[in-house]
Amino acid sequence: MNIQDLLPVLLSFGITAVATPLLIPVLKRLKAGQTERKEGVKAHLAKAGTPTMGGIAIILGILIPGLIYLPGHPSILPVLILSVGFGLIGFLDDFLKVVLRRSDGLFPKQKLALQFLVTAVFLAVLTKVTGISLELRIPFSRNFIHMGWFSIVFAFIVILATVNGVNFTDGLDGLASSVSAVVALFFTMASGILGGQVEPVTLAVFGSLLGFLLWNSYPAKIFMGDTGSLALGGFVAAAAYVLQIPLYIPIVGFIYAFELVSVVLQVSYFKATHGKRIFKMTPIHHHFELCGWSETRIVATFTITTALLCLFGLCGLS
Repeated sequence: MNIQDLLPVLLSFGITAVATPLLIPVLKRLKAGQTERKEGVKAHLAKAGTPTMGGIAIILGILIPGLIYLPGHPSILPVLILSVGFGLIGFLDDFLKVVLRRSDGLFPKQKLALQFLVTAVFLAVLTKVTGISLELRIPFSRNFIHMGWFSIVFAFIVILATVNGVNFTDGLDGLASSVSAVVALFFTMASGILGGQVEPVTLAVFGSLLGFLLWNSYPAKIFMGDTGSLALGGFVAAAAYVLQIPLYIPIVGFIYAFELVSVVLQVSYFKATHGKRIFKMTPIHHHFELCGWSETRIVATFTITTALLCLFGLCGLS
């Protein structure tokens, strides 16, 4: 690796590190502050009013370097489409909730329809424009799975589940940013091993998240909101599909899956037992908080776990 390989990191870091503090007073003027549930973790009530929608800066840090490197790296295009596309959905949801004060934001059917549309565009560009097939590399094997027409259905399931998993992970200062920065490094190394040619955008995500963490680490001065978490979810799913390794998401994105599954189990059990719970609160990071863990301990533990699982995942690619 030489200095030129680091340019996307430095560029995206600079963009986000500068854009984020400029964004904070703008969001404060718009009164785009975080709202906290009274029935949630009591310590989080102090976070009410902290500016959200900081994902705007993250997207800028990804999009600008991505467009610069796009001519020489066409595989970046579908990654940008899914990342920015989901980020725009998140922005619209955030804007309706925190600026226009529409408590529900986008209605569930509206959000799902937009997510289906963005996913369909992504899959069309992936297969028709860049020519990447929907074959899936089997973890720890050189073989691929061919699923025929079901690969389209499976792709929708994987993408929407991944995006929602990342969205649930965004609940503590610096948690989604730290975990996703490690995952971005995994995709950078995986792209180098597999010849995926998406390193400029994966490094841009890494640099952008480092720049955002300057302001988002505990105690956070700004949150990414759905704008950022949906964009990151789109990035994870898109990078995996461009590299044909979506079956690695449960490994390297274990924390995302852990958060998502905890919510599904909690809701299902609550309905089946008419009010009983498995966990003290979900997503699962809140359960650990109520067990006495500090935010910084949870973030560190989840990030270290992700780093170890990413190393494990890399072993399956070599």
